[in-house]
Amino acid sequence: MRIFENMESRVRGYIRSFPVIFESAKGSIMTDEMGKEYIDFFAGAGTLNYGHNNPQISQALIEYLQADGVVHGLDMATTAKKRFLQKFSDTILGPRGLDYKIQFTGPTGTNAVETALKLARMVKARSNIVCFTNGYHGLTMGALAITGNTHYRDEAYISRSNVSFLPYDGYMGPEINTLDLFRKMLADNSSGLDIPAAVILETIQAEGGVNIARSEWLKELADICYQFDILLIIDDIQVGNGRSGDFFSFEAAGIKPDIVCLSKAIGGGLPLAFILMRPDLDQWKPGEHTGTFRGNNMAFVASTQALSYWDTNDLSEAVHYKGAVMERELTAIAEKYPELDASVRGRGMIYGLEIPERGLSSQISERCFENGLVIELAGGDDQVVKFLPALIIDEETLLKGISIVDRSINEILKEKHENLKGEL
Repeated sequence: MRIFENMESRVRGYIRSFPVIFESAKGSIMTDEMGKEYIDFFAGAGTLNYGHNNPQISQALIEYLQADGVVHGLDMATTAKKRFLQKFSDTILGPRGLDYKIQFTGPTGTNAVETALKLARMVKARSNIVCFTNGYHGLTMGALAITGNTHYRDEAYISRSNVSFLPYDGYMGPEINTLDLFRKMLADNSSGLDIPAAVILETIQAEGGVNIARSEWLKELADICYQFDILLIIDDIQVGNGRSGDFFSFEAAGIKPDIVCLSKAIGGGLPLAFILMRPDLDQWKPGEHTGTFRGNNMAFVASTQALSYWDTNDLSEAVHYKGAVMERELTAIAEKYPELDASVRGRGMIYGLEIPERGLSSQISERCFENGLVIELAGGDDQVVKFLPALIIDEETLLKGISIVDRSINEILKEKHENLKGEL
């Protein structure tokens, strides 16, 4: 690992949680240079919904390269982009009755968020943006301003101007509707809350701790935005593209956002990001918002192939089924170890096991890795063990991975008990 320590910036993060050199990966299994295998419950932070080196995607990429397909084309028209646009329209937008224009941005999720914010402010001629507690939207300056986690924010460089944070659904407890505050402040000319250009949120806060907004709360929020002429932006970067069980995470609530941000898994494992916008919001002048990598032709090829999983309802049904398996097994773990005071929450194939004792989740993640499982943490204090396997993981591997979590918890608690006995 010396080459990484000597040459790569200290900012590197995941390498610290998983300190081995990975050599190959297939499906939901990663293999290091020593030949040790690890089940992957991280999936590239939700990028690898279709697994590592998905054979259909890989074959499509190989054939495209062998045919000398265009790799880089700025925003020029290419065959790869044409096929992607047609597939996305036919398979995703059309069947859902969604009428959106697509704008390709830079290659990552934060680029999509920055574009959405800039567009909303331009169209509405207002600068304020409302966002929510525990939200995560990226780490470039505009996206960072609407990200809540103090781990990423610092007074020395954060720009707080034109951003207002409000409590997310459940933040004040289950009995309080946090939108009552929002509605009251919008209606009160002396509240100090400027009418925003847009509201941006994740329907499931992934990095924030797997916090799930109720459908009725989302519907009320959409109504408020309509009433006060505010654009509704859904950041579907991590929990879109099937993670919730539907292609878009907002489908279950029956709402139609004005703008949707997509990235991560939409590229089939390759960098791709874009926004969906109501056609009347497409008010850009040609070249007014640009970038060298706004549209990755290799990712278009990969995504077009990946979208074939949505030609039928099979994948959606499989996600709901395996999500139920995850909920059942994690609930059993929480009940098996009452001393953890653990709680389980999730939807589709994103689940969180929240453990209040500070630092214990980190120990569990570390022990899981020693036992052959890659799994990460979420929440403001890293108190949530976050389960994010590939959507196409087979049930046997899924159960094996969860059993590693069970075994790792058991080992840690046994060691704590033995240490306490030794002290006595």
